[in-house]
Amino acid sequence: MAASPSTARAINDRLALRLLQQEGPLTAGQLKERTGLSRPTVADLVERLTAAGMVEVAGEARAQRRGPNAKLYGLVAGRAHLAALDVRTEGVALVVSDLVGEVLAEASLPIADDTGTGPAVEQAVTLVERTAKEAGADRLHTVGIGAPGLIDPATGELRDSTSLPEWHRRLVAALQERLPEARVSVENETNLAALAEQRDGSARDRDTFVLLWLGHGTGAAVILDGTLRRGASGGTGEIGFLPVPGTRGLPSATDCAGGFHSLAGAAAVAALAKECGVVPEPGSDPEAAGAVRAAVSRPGSATHTRFLDTLADRVAVGVASVVALLDPGCVVLGGEIGQAGGEALASRVHDHLAVMSPLPVEVRPSTLGGGAVLRGALLTARDHAQDELFGVPGH
Repeated sequence: MAASPSTARAINDRLALRLLQQEGPLTAGQLKERTGLSRPTVADLVERLTAAGMVEVAGEARAQRRGPNAKLYGLVAGRAHLAALDVRTEGVALVVSDLVGEVLAEASLPIADDTGTGPAVEQAVTLVERTAKEAGADRLHTVGIGAPGLIDPATGELRDSTSLPEWHRRLVAALQERLPEARVSVENETNLAALAEQRDGSARDRDTFVLLWLGHGTGAAVILDGTLRRGASGGTGEIGFLPVPGTRGLPSATDCAGGFHSLAGAAAVAALAKECGVVPEPGSDPEAAGAVRAAVSRPGSATHTRFLDTLADRVAVGVASVVALLDPGCVVLGGEIGQAGGEALASRVHDHLAVMSPLPVEVRPSTLGGGAVLRGALLTARDHAQDELFGVPGH
């Protein structure tokens, strides 16, 4: 059955808007080439989207022939403002951007362990409000949050956890209450990091891969056939609880001590560095990442080589389990430690895996590192906002 005229216009508009989002400003002629639509149809949709406040003249194309330069049409970046938050145990980082994702303001706030739940929530919400004002945003359209822990697939809420601060869960509701016009959503931090690596980082050429997060904590995100997999309870990738050899016990339902976390979490890596005599770069957070960077910077040192080889052996134990179950073909080492290790750590993990597993797998270092969570939260917020805005204009 043929689409009705209004449905056809909506489809054409959405196609044009997506192209402008992906490629930036385009001329009417370029829109015609990329969409396959007729010149009158493109002219009609440009006029309609301009009247709807979605598209504006963004400049002129460089002349390729005599006559006036063609107008370039781009998205109205100020149509909506977005916020992205990276919520960690030790504080919050955030950015505020326009609709196309250009960062207008950014800020961070440490929150001490002994800060009460109420004051911690108030500090974080105030930071969001203040940063939005600095960005010139009268209101926020969408807020994307990345946080450690499990996201309930039925409700989309951060589940209660005895190992994480209570203010994490309270923050989502508080933001929604203080920003009633905004859409506030939360996603597991490692999942967001994987989405960012797929769009802008090491996995841009992969539809199937696993991101192994190595930072203060450990985690994994699974993308199969281009789709993020969360699991029945939202717990896919809780690799810190994976029982592994080399620890002094077994993890429990409430504590991942004794699991993979005890081998590859920041505290374990920092302890290994001390044992090996590796001095971290000063001012590093986490300290473990500083130790890895120091070791990578002096590849000829026997001490540093022993540290990196031992760390790679530990990481490979967890990666081998993931590879045996999922056969992803590619594993990205993310987080501050994964980025600090770079190719030096990734190649060592690959060599260990080649001995342990019959399945071929590439091991790549992250190109986004600790910033991947914030980048993923911003990309997700932008997608949500554009999906909502692009679906309407005037139909």
